[in-house]
Amino acid sequence: MRWIEIKVKPGSRESTLTEQSDGSFVARLKSPPVDGKANEELIRLIAKHFGVTRAEVVIKTGLSARLKRVQIPGGD
Repeated sequence: MRWIEIKVKPGSRESTLTEQSDGSFVARLKSPPVDGKANEELIRLIAKHFGVTRAEVVIKTGLSARLKRVQIPGGD
């Protein structure tokens, strides 16, 4: 499993996932942080970016925070 750190910015104009120089990511999401919509969009965005299924993407920490730690397959 691989762990990635993601800083989430909900309510953006478009949805993007950008890797930073330190290996962390910044996710800009169209969805607002209401009723888990931003987390759902984040999981879809990560799954598409890394070529994995949505079920394989797990938000381990930061469900209600802007800084999240996410687990995805691969990397060991």
